[in-house]
Amino acid sequence: MAKAKTHYVCSECGGSNPKWQGQCPHCNAWNSLSETVLAESRPGNSRYQSLAAGGGVQTLASVETAEAPRMPTGAEELDRVLGGGLVRGAVVLIGGDPGIGKSTLLLQALSHMGTARKVLYVSGEESAQQIALRAQRLAVDTAPVRLLAEIQLETILATLAHEKPDVVVIDSIQTVYSDQLQSAPGSVAQVRECAAQLTRHAKTSGTTILLVGHVTKEGALAGPRVLEHIVDAVLYFEGDTHSSFRLIRAQKNRFGAVNELGVFAMTDKGLRGVSNPSALFLSQHSEPVPGTCVLVTQEGTRPLLVEIQALVDEAHAPNPKRLAVGLEQNRLALLLAVLHRHAGVACFDQDVFINAVGGVRINEPAADLAVLLAIVSSLRNRALPDKLVVFGEVGLAGEVRPVQRGQERLKEAAKLGFTRAIVPKANAPKTPIAGLRIDAVERLDQAVQALRET
Repeated sequence: MAKAKTHYVCSECGGSNPKWQGQCPHCNAWNSLSETVLAESRPGNSRYQSLAAGGGVQTLASVETAEAPRMPTGAEELDRVLGGGLVRGAVVLIGGDPGIGKSTLLLQALSHMGTARKVLYVSGEESAQQIALRAQRLAVDTAPVRLLAEIQLETILATLAHEKPDVVVIDSIQTVYSDQLQSAPGSVAQVRECAAQLTRHAKTSGTTILLVGHVTKEGALAGPRVLEHIVDAVLYFEGDTHSSFRLIRAQKNRFGAVNELGVFAMTDKGLRGVSNPSALFLSQHSEPVPGTCVLVTQEGTRPLLVEIQALVDEAHAPNPKRLAVGLEQNRLALLLAVLHRHAGVACFDQDVFINAVGGVRINEPAADLAVLLAIVSSLRNRALPDKLVVFGEVGLAGEVRPVQRGQERLKEAAKLGFTRAIVPKANAPKTPIAGLRIDAVERLDQAVQALRET
């Protein structure tokens, strides 16, 4: 079989060139040409003739739809992030730092699904012996999981066509290469072409494919951005390798909600789901400590209680330090300006450090009010009231804006034993919540004043 012809496409302007050059001849961009396989033109093919005649066009109302059945993976936290389980023919990309637990989680999932379905584990990084040793450590070595140690795409596709598995894991997509391209495995062209052909096989055969992806030092998925556009779901593994807890978050999901969060604990028998993740993000203090405030954040459909810690200390340099761990750095400077302008609390000569306990990353603005109250508590060296939770977005005009799903946040706080909450006025419940005192505020200075009255 003759190799497919290739050409080089510029990632900046889209121009093509028959040979690789350091500079694109069309837009003069440097190092922007990547190898791409030329599609074969078949003008005489009957399929192309029927498509040209409009044979594939249909109305939206004539399309038959059905709810996609879910395949449970055996890990409730992973099923939560996926939207209830895996979907037939779906392609899921899972990325994370080395050693975070991607291969461990997928091997556990395959071992559970293998009891009812045909599953295949394709490894390009480890040998079959290494995978068997891991399976023994996880106590799943007796599971009916078929193994294939291969990195050539054509061999993998031939094996999939012969075996016809229901679920396949490709570990990892950066190690797979195609003979049709001359570039090395892991290059932009190889990753794009291999992912496209595997996705095409998944859609035509109904096989569910799980791709493991490497990440860059910035934490983004390695390879071309089109890789994330091709797949149906993108999951990120987060967490410190020195900690036993892992977080998995959905950044894209065509079959479920995004920003869902799953929490796992790494044990000697593999990853185990955590049923009450709020306990991971709350420090256990024997008595109230200045500079701490409990936030009720929302991760997808799950409310989580996270402790926000603030440390305000006198600056010993002309430029005071501003450092945020787990929260947005630029938003901290913005909130300090609002605190000075609308609450009269100045920190221009103070170093300010903010930390979200447990290594969780908070991206929603509902953490604004909790961050500011933790800063005020640390600056005044006065602890906030015990069993207090806070949430709310703070605007530049000093107003406290409502956040989504305020009722669910308050119910979760009451369920965990908290007795007082400072929330935006628009999020105040119409009917009282048993055991929870609500302080509804409209402006930042009202929230600060509520602390003085306690």
